[in-house]
Amino acid sequence: MTDKRPTDPRPTGLHRRRLLATGLGAVALAAGGFPRPALAQGRTLAFKLGTDLPVPHPVNVRLKEAIAAIAGETNGAVEISLFPSNQLGSDSDMLSQIRSGALELATFPGTVVSTLVPATSLTGIGFAFTRYDTVWAAMDGEVGGYIRRAIEKANLVPFEATWDNGFRQITTSTKPIRTPDDLKNFKIRVPVVPLWVSMFSALGAAPVSIPLSEAYSALQTRIADGQENPLALINFAKFYEVQKYCSLTNHAWDGFWMMASGRVWKGVPADVRAIMEKHLNAAALRERDDIAKANRDVQKELEGRGLMFNTTDPNAFQSALKATKFYGQWREKFGPEAWALVQKYAGDIG
Repeated sequence: MTDKRPTDPRPTGLHRRRLLATGLGAVALAAGGFPRPALAQGRTLAFKLGTDLPVPHPVNVRLKEAIAAIAGETNGAVEISLFPSNQLGSDSDMLSQIRSGALELATFPGTVVSTLVPATSLTGIGFAFTRYDTVWAAMDGEVGGYIRRAIEKANLVPFEATWDNGFRQITTSTKPIRTPDDLKNFKIRVPVVPLWVSMFSALGAAPVSIPLSEAYSALQTRIADGQENPLALINFAKFYEVQKYCSLTNHAWDGFWMMASGRVWKGVPADVRAIMEKHLNAAALRERDDIAKANRDVQKELEGRGLMFNTTDPNAFQSALKATKFYGQWREKFGPEAWALVQKYAGDIG
């Protein structure tokens, strides 16, 4: 199995830029603080920030830190209220809200946004990206740039640094998944993401699209016999309570995009935007480190809670997909430019 633990998952160039920005922010405070037009007009800017993740997830932990840093640097002129665990509605609900301007900020998995912006699911192509070095090279390079430009066309504002959602693994209540044949007719919960519905269907499974907020109950009531998610989320969502096996497949990687509503963002003063971007992008880099550490530690924690692990051969699953129309269909849907960018980092995937 491919080792998915990087020694340092942070992109050097992006990390340097964030550190520089942080340093400049400190200098600005020392020189008298934030030159805020919002304060000069007696305004307080209030934002709602929605996520679909449980409260203790590293994304929410780092967002809280960034929110506090933004409030501190703006002397309270910017107030951001965090709403985790789909408190503002499902991913689809929040995506609709942020497009209309009813919601100002949110984090979304790229594959969820793909229902609106297909390019955001590029890195979720089955068994294409299986190592962090290629993931971050792509996301902080040309693939990330291509996706950001596509998001902007939907009147959404993607922040520079993507957050880590981790490599996805399969859990089951009935049997371990060791080979592609083990997926035949297997009822598996997947997000409402056409790419992954297509992938599991091509492998002969019976995927059921269910929002994350309803996944636990679906597994508990056997609407689905298994699901797939990164280890950190498997732990935080307590899927181990209703699942018995975890098969380390690394079948896809997906990240979270921090986004602002285009309708709202254009009305935010430029210096406020710069401060928010600085702290939120820096938080994303810290969250990447959190997930890397979780990848090292959480398997032992889950084993202690009764989940039984097995490894798999990703090449066997990729070969099974190559024998279907899956890669050809998605190459046509994404288009030659996007597919070429993916293969530049991931290698030939068919």
